Amino acid sequence: MLRSLGQRPVTGSDEDPRVAELRTAVSRLRRELAALPSDFPDRAIAEDELATLAAMAVGGAPEIPRLRSSLLLIAGAIGSVSALAGGLREVREAVDLFGDPMQRG
Repeated sequence: MLRSLGQRPVTGSDEDPRVAELRTAVSRLRRELAALPSDFPDRAIAEDELATLAAMAVGGAPEIPRLRSSLLLIAGAIGSVSALAGGLREVREAVDLFGDPMQRG
């Protein structure tokens, strides 16, 4: 994680490193989900919410309550698919970088 290492990405831009990390984590989980051969009942929900997170990351200033809502829906949709646990953890950690919306003034 960039924050835990105290580093910023070397991108040559003023991009928020939290957004870059979110985009990377979402991209990875989307690829893992696409590669999963099995189907499960809530797969479409997970795919839709990952697309929503990806769109927010492209926008540059995601809405924290919406990030958390999407994360909960994704976790509920794929939480029992052990093959996606690592990718889901990375997305959660990326969302957590944005902090608690209740602490922002």
